Amino acid sequence: MKSEDTPFEGGPMDGRVLPVLLGPTGHPPKTYRIPVPDAAGGPPTVLVYRRVPRGHSRKLGLPQGWKYEFAAEDDRGAGKWSGRLGGLKWPWSKPGAQPRTEPGTEPGAAPGGRRDDADE
Repeated sequence: MKSEDTPFEGGPMDGRVLPVLLGPTGHPPKTYRIPVPDAAGGPPTVLVYRRVPRGHSRKLGLPQGWKYEFAAEDDRGAGKWSGRLGGLKWPWSKPGAQPRTEPGTEPGAAPGGRRDDADE
């Protein structure tokens, strides 16, 4: 596997450079979690760092490398595909849309999907 020396900014790892394994696309992971053991023997503290571009090229604006910045709060799954409500956001989905119901499952419907006039 290929690795890249990646700088860390903020938090307890500020100023350190660690070799980080690259994925199949040649980029380091979007989040880097470092478990720090507790001195008293309790559960370990997890430091979370987010990948950000180190700089951009002049003409095309492409990232010129990556660095990790400390994320104080651990918001799991805060990627571009998970919004406030969570899950994927499809372009054809309407916000707050109700799922379709099968015919005959809505209140006041007779078996066979037709509305029963006797209910009114």
